[in-house]
Amino acid sequence: MTELLDVMEENINTLPLEQLNPARRDRFVNATELPVFERLRREDPVHYTPDSEFGPYWSLTLWEDIRAVGNNHHDFTSTENIDLKSIEEKINLEAALKALGHKRRKNIGFITMDPPEHTKHRKAVAPGMGPAILAQMEPLLRERAGVILDNLPVGLPFDWVDKVSKELTATVLATLFDFPFEDRRLLTYWSDMLMYEPGHGPVKSWEHKAEETVKCYQAFEALWEKRRNEPPSHDLISMLAHHPETCNMTLEAFRGTIVLLIIGGNDTTRNTISASLYWLDKYPKEYAKLKANPELVMSMVSETLRFQTPINFMSRVANRDVEIRGKHIRQGDRVLMWYLSGNRDAAVIDDPDTFCIDRERARRHLSFGVGVHACIGSRVAEMQLSIIWQEILKRFSHIKVLGEPTRSYSNFLHGFENLQAIIPKNTQDANQ
Repeated sequence: MTELLDVMEENINTLPLEQLNPARRDRFVNATELPVFERLRREDPVHYTPDSEFGPYWSLTLWEDIRAVGNNHHDFTSTENIDLKSIEEKINLEAALKALGHKRRKNIGFITMDPPEHTKHRKAVAPGMGPAILAQMEPLLRERAGVILDNLPVGLPFDWVDKVSKELTATVLATLFDFPFEDRRLLTYWSDMLMYEPGHGPVKSWEHKAEETVKCYQAFEALWEKRRNEPPSHDLISMLAHHPETCNMTLEAFRGTIVLLIIGGNDTTRNTISASLYWLDKYPKEYAKLKANPELVMSMVSETLRFQTPINFMSRVANRDVEIRGKHIRQGDRVLMWYLSGNRDAAVIDDPDTFCIDRERARRHLSFGVGVHACIGSRVAEMQLSIIWQEILKRFSHIKVLGEPTRSYSNFLHGFENLQAIIPKNTQDANQ
């Protein structure tokens, strides 16, 4: 089977379209996914995969179609999950949880709700990521970003993902949740435990995944009880505990919301912090532009979000029969909106395969989603990404990437597990 897949990969442009499975994880690990989507945009922008380890699904690869479906929550529901898990994964996790005495229930966070329920739950936490709260958080996050950078070794190789990307993300999540700061790295750890299968990330076995999932739930359920008995505060758990629409939410809804906030708060920022260094190193002229003009930081952040889309896709299920570009999508069919493909659509983005940090209309990307499910934490993400690079530019003349990263084993997340880097001791070293 492996040999067959290798042959198929080599002939991606001649493989019969009906045999093409865009969600194959190995492509994302090997960074060979983009030619697949280039072909689909050109030949079959509304593509059907009839048989895969994930079951049958449709792929939308053009900007216009992705936006149309993302904005149409009446015909395309989010209630049947937004990712793509194999049948084997579901069975194995359910068995592992059952062995611990926990029945696997469907977690119902607001990302897997449709309006009006979605609107009620989203409103409960939206103020915690609004402009007023972010303005209060900004000095603290800038201070903590500075501490992270000042503790980096100079002249010695280190893992950028661990020392910077994970650490900043954990810091922000702990601040948003008012989670014990000394335990902040549990948040990125649990995010990985929830997202990966055994043999990838920190997951050793299905039993290990189940055990850590339960620990995550228990920790946040304890915080929930604590906040319910305290005066209202500005952290997200307190907002959920005291908001009239969410204070009596079911256990499934609470767990689902926590999973959403942990994973959503982790993956976009963490992966983009890593990707920004990687692509600036690959495009030294763009890095030079940024150093010459630090005002380009926000534009660079937006371009990185487009160029290496942190969440590859979101999934919907058709509520009724729908036709898109002459293709008949039946009620109950799963539809994947491939954001990373829409972000490379030449009909919308000029020269989309070039990383350009001063791109005109740089914020025109799909990476935060569209419609009612557009990322609620987009401002938080942009703020921390901007802060870390503003602080980097104040401190270091250059940061150099050492070799290729270890890419995440995921078709959903577009990130790095490890990225070796070095801060040269002087400018001469930096230019070598």
